[in-house]
Amino acid sequence: MTERDEGIEDTAPAVTPSDDKGLVTELRVAGISKRFAGVRALNDVTLDFAGGAVTALMGENGAGKSTLIKIINGDYLPDEGEIILDGEPLNLHSPADARHAGIRVIPQEPEIVPHVSVAENVYLGTLPRRAGRALDRATLNRRVRADLERLGFERVIDPDTLGSRLTPAQRQLVEILRALTTDAKVIAFDEPTSSLSEHEVEALFALIRRLREDGLAVIYVSHRMQEIFQLADHIAVLRDGGLVGVREAAETDENEIVRMMVGRDLSAMFSREHSATGDVVLEVDNLTSDDVQDISLTVHAGEVVALAGLVGAGRSELAGALVGDLPIRSGEVRVEGRRVRLRQPGDAVRAGMGYAPEERKAQALLLERSVRDNTSLVVLDRLRRFRFVRRAEERRLTREYVDRLNVRTPDIEHEVRKLSGGNQQKVVLARWLARKPKVLILDEPTRGIDVGAKAEIYHLIDDLARSGVAVLVISSELPEVLGLADRIIVMQNGRITGELDRADASEEAILGLAMAEDLTTSLSEGQQ
Repeated sequence: MTERDEGIEDTAPAVTPSDDKGLVTELRVAGISKRFAGVRALNDVTLDFAGGAVTALMGENGAGKSTLIKIINGDYLPDEGEIILDGEPLNLHSPADARHAGIRVIPQEPEIVPHVSVAENVYLGTLPRRAGRALDRATLNRRVRADLERLGFERVIDPDTLGSRLTPAQRQLVEILRALTTDAKVIAFDEPTSSLSEHEVEALFALIRRLREDGLAVIYVSHRMQEIFQLADHIAVLRDGGLVGVREAAETDENEIVRMMVGRDLSAMFSREHSATGDVVLEVDNLTSDDVQDISLTVHAGEVVALAGLVGAGRSELAGALVGDLPIRSGEVRVEGRRVRLRQPGDAVRAGMGYAPEERKAQALLLERSVRDNTSLVVLDRLRRFRFVRRAEERRLTREYVDRLNVRTPDIEHEVRKLSGGNQQKVVLARWLARKPKVLILDEPTRGIDVGAKAEIYHLIDDLARSGVAVLVISSELPEVLGLADRIIVMQNGRITGELDRADASEEAILGLAMAEDLTTSLSEGQQ
């Protein structure tokens, strides 16, 4: 390693990515620099990725991680420096060049052809043909089934399944199979767990460990600290395009990595002071929908209540019902004592409720539109005069909230799709702050954003609560839940299994309630 300045049981067969046994793979990026329109994205980065090890690449959004991965993958040419694999300099002018050299990048959103089978997706570009150029399906299926058996995933994915029917985890597996059907020496994973369930994450980690055992150099890009310390041998940190340093995972901790990433100590970012709460603002009585049963809860003015639980507990579905996005079969929702009839999302907005959904790109943002358009979306009725939007007032309001939330954008006319994940989330929050809601529901508000942006959003949530907003937060990160919430409501299988005050809450207590029905079932079976 070079520094500039500072589960699941594995019983599957070993992976055999290459016939070059006994050779130790090492990928080196040496003195890599890259500029875009005069802006320096990478500055003299030198870093080794050793075979038989997992190297985590960490840094805030904009630190240079994606640019470095794209250079390694042949998407970008470096302005300076070189890439060296096993002692030989590489000239990578395209991803095809990188694949030929044995480098594969598993993207965050795998490229899957929807109307063809898994087998055809895996061997895309190298499909076996008969003499008449017709596809040799028998040979193709035999190859893919052998690959699946070799990797231990023959029960996870059917090679005949169409690409359009694959789960996120299966889509990731198709990309991995593509890599391992060639002589891969280096595999890079870019935020691979962002859309996976807990079980799927464990299966992916088991595969990555097997890749490491078989000598591949594994690069792992993620914002999730817990994952990094589970998987990584080495942790390399980038900041502002430069390499801050490399640490052995076994010899460092989260606090040091955070300091390296942001240049300051964020040890208090998961903690907020408990403040006095006011009257009940949100009341839910015996709410039942297609996904949740008999839900009753309250949130007071100035209070942050967290909904905790495992994947599939029904938390997002409850949020959807509360904001009129999913139908309610029975029960009542009241805001400041007034019953709200929720037939569509507009009913919730008019009642004083705001909602930032989990999938901000798909459900919250107009990606091709500007920061201004996205910020003013739910206050256009207040900005109109004689049916015309007062553009000067719209621009003034947008600038006010862009400045207040420290949204990093060249200007308010910049397209939202070009912003980092953290800044996109701030735009969603700016929209609702401009509306001045009485209740704000935040579903996984810090998913996929860097640690510095997380700290800013935590402070914003605290400010909202102090201003009297009733805040309901859904989060799968237990440290986040424990640091933010005044009360924690735990769900499992569409029902509330318990409630914890801040003083009584712990990760163990939350997990116990999140698995309460399973534990009760297990105990009952053991007593029979």
